[in-house]
Amino acid sequence: MSPSNIGFMIYLKQAWLVILLALVYGAGLAGVQVGLSPRIEQNKKDETYRVIPDLVPGADARWIEETRVPVEGKEVLVYRANTQAGDPMGWVVPASGQGFADKIEILIGLDPEVHTITGVYVLNQKETPGLGDYITGIDFTSRFAGKSTGERLEAVRGGAVKDNQIDAITGATISSNAVTSIVNMAVETLGGALRERASGKGKSG
Repeated sequence: MSPSNIGFMIYLKQAWLVILLALVYGAGLAGVQVGLSPRIEQNKKDETYRVIPDLVPGADARWIEETRVPVEGKEVLVYRANTQAGDPMGWVVPASGQGFADKIEILIGLDPEVHTITGVYVLNQKETPGLGDYITGIDFTSRFAGKSTGERLEAVRGGAVKDNQIDAITGATISSNAVTSIVNMAVETLGGALRERASGKGKSG
């Protein structure tokens, strides 16, 4: 066998070894992810209950109701904050979408009739450290509180000048736009169903 053929055979063996190792490690990571998934989801739920009073001012975590609303043939989980007497104080809607680096998961607080955004909280993100991850800060998320749901929000650079605009984070416009888009989509998708539920027309439970 010529030296070139020997070299080619060695290359093939090394290539197959790399592929095999990649498959083994990939399967291992997938297994770990599956094993940790229930714990991760429980941690997210615990965090959701912890921040609901911040997203719906005056809400008490003891009077939170988990319910589902029909959207495009699916039942979507939402949280309703109630008074001790059972009257609705507002909604907290989990929503997600693509950010600059990976999926962004947020919680959106809304008044009972879904006229106003009462708060936004970033539950999970993997944006660029020291830049895009500033979307988790209260300085950014507080910019959504009090905004009307009557028209789509828009992230702009250089300071918000209109009621429907959000001041984007300098150097992290994509991440700012991503959060704003997730809020818009959630309001547009769930707003009608939540209003019906608040009026008593929608099915509860």
